[in-house]
Amino acid sequence: MSQFDELTIGASGAEVRRASEWLEAACRQRNVPPALVEQLALCLNEALANVFTHGGGLALAMPIRLLLEVRLDPDCGKASVTVSDAGTAFNPLSIPQREPPRSLDEASPGGLGLVMIRRCADWLDYRHQDGRNHFTFGACWKPR
Repeated sequence: MSQFDELTIGASGAEVRRASEWLEAACRQRNVPPALVEQLALCLNEALANVFTHGGGLALAMPIRLLLEVRLDPDCGKASVTVSDAGTAFNPLSIPQREPPRSLDEASPGGLGLVMIRRCADWLDYRHQDGRNHFTFGACWKPR
């Protein structure tokens, strides 16, 4: 059985902080393991930064909707977050996977946020529907 929680935010640093606090409280209430909550929070912060930076004017002007789904099955628990924004259509899954640099000397600006999201999440999903991007990332764990 799935449990859901939603939050609508605007495009500001204070709202990112509020979204992080919401995610942590909602996950804690649903017994999501703390290490997994940290992973999801990192992904959420990076996804929101991408919306603010690359989404365009509509992404900044229109509400951003967040949906947390927690599902507890006998063999595994799953938690996912969907970030829905009205910005320019962009499928992050269409970007080829890239290896992180081995050192700062090899690093080039940009693109590492998606690498981090891919490493922290067990699955990713994207769709563009009704003029909105819907980007989902999730992780699973073995229940005790």
